[in-house]
Amino acid sequence: MAFTVKNQLILNVLKEEQVPQNKITVVGVGAVGMACAITILTKDLADKLALVGVIEDKLKGEMMDLQHGSLFLKMPKIVSGKDYMYILTYVAWKLSDFPKNRVIGSGCNLDSAHFHYLMGERLGAHSLSCYGWVLGEHGDSSVPVWSGVNVAGMSLKNLHPSLGTDADSENWKDDHKQVTESAYEVIKLKSYTSWAIGLSVADLAESIMKTLRRVHPISTMIKGVYGISEDVFLSVPCLLGQNGISDLVKVNLNLEEESHLKKSTDTLWGIQKELQF
Repeated sequence: MAFTVKNQLILNVLKEEQVPQNKITVVGVGAVGMACAITILTKDLADKLALVGVIEDKLKGEMMDLQHGSLFLKMPKIVSGKDYMYILTYVAWKLSDFPKNRVIGSGCNLDSAHFHYLMGERLGAHSLSCYGWVLGEHGDSSVPVWSGVNVAGMSLKNLHPSLGTDADSENWKDDHKQVTESAYEVIKLKSYTSWAIGLSVADLAESIMKTLRRVHPISTMIKGVYGISEDVFLSVPCLLGQNGISDLVKVNLNLEEESHLKKSTDTLWGIQKELQF
């Protein structure tokens, strides 16, 4: 046996197979993918992080850059590879043959977080103490549930009945408008968005990896709920744990909110029914 520094220093007494207990794969190593990756790493959510992309030099460079900083991280294994399937939530469900509880879109998780932040700014309270849901489609056609907006269980709608309507003298509707438009402003200023969605994705990953069973407004198959009969994925409050989505929280929507949700359904189904698999 050759006398190497390692075998002079280390006496092996047990052959262990290094099998990660859990693994997270990030597909895409652009600004969003790397924001997700670095947030997942700093939150110490898995034993192994795999990066997947198609530009080989970029992929290897990002992997090496993270590996060089591994001293400052608890996650021991960072790898990369080129094989992937970049797909939308509905297409992922149709092609993967996974049960619907395991196919999840980030949906309105970030929209709702931004909504909480703006509420907190108005009220002078931390966003974690402000509650309000944005449901439906992520982005412009999302649906703010004004009837559920509250702080410490106190309904803001009861205190201010015109909340979120055109007759609202305090223009709370502007908060939702800012939620839907802010991404465009960020893109205009820095050409892309990344950090907020990275933090949002890591937040969802944490609920799964740690079986937290927290409620998130995320995209799931909602056929049979809210009178919807099509195979569409929209954001509703869901309990998220180790098996993915285990339960849906039934939210009481008023007629206007239900109408907006149905409009989103019709738009999505109009596109999905044309897809060929």
